[in-house]
Amino acid sequence: MEIKNWLDGEWALILGSSSGFGAEVSVKLSEYGVNIIGVHLDRKNTMENVEKILSKIESNGVKAKFFNINAADQEKRNQCLDEMKDIIANSEKKIKILLHSLAFGSLKPYISDDPEKNVTQKNMDMTLDVMANSLVYWAQDVYSRKLFSKKARIYAMSSAGSRKIWPTYGPVSAAKSALESHIRQLAVELAPEGITANTLCAGVTLTPALEKIPGNEGIIEGAVRANPSKRLTLTEDISGSIIALSHPGADWITGNIIRVDGGEELS
Repeated sequence: MEIKNWLDGEWALILGSSSGFGAEVSVKLSEYGVNIIGVHLDRKNTMENVEKILSKIESNGVKAKFFNINAADQEKRNQCLDEMKDIIANSEKKIKILLHSLAFGSLKPYISDDPEKNVTQKNMDMTLDVMANSLVYWAQDVYSRKLFSKKARIYAMSSAGSRKIWPTYGPVSAAKSALESHIRQLAVELAPEGITANTLCAGVTLTPALEKIPGNEGIIEGAVRANPSKRLTLTEDISGSIIALSHPGADWITGNIIRVDGGEELS
């Protein structure tokens, strides 16, 4: 069975669909006949790029619906999912792929000479809620509405930052670690339903999120130096991995942290 035929007509819910990994995966899945529901948060000055992504997706002959909302807002999430239920109700297939790729968190130190610059409880709570806990709430609400397809896939984007120390990355590192833990728990609880959940740990990749990290130049240089292929990870490396892991032959792969980094962490 060709994977393109197997995925044709399925639906994907992409959290963080307007840039980075989320945008790339949305476009790539559409090339395989997957309809895309995207959740993103953009202001007016970045909406032109969102329209370009939508145009690429629709040019592949699939359906696409983007929601410009705060993915961590319970009311907005429910409104989005209720509308999704109405859209999918007219389709023979449901959500086969749920990708969590939200990158919105605090990049402040825990301790500094100026207490005013330290991360606050509000900063920390927001980072954990958006970049980790939101996955649980979306998965719960998709499941309760019976919107998951048979043998659906859940993916969450993590990074080596969940284990390494990068300047001011503490709140995001904590969120990534929590996200990996959430994936393990979802994998166990959803296994009886035939739904898998895996973390994809990407190598250092040039994305808008990376550009916001202080000292990212050093992170980039170190990644290229360490990688045996002497290049950074590309967003295409992630979308290709999701296509491969969504094949029926990967039904038994669940609860893992899968490094997609070309061997970056081997040296």
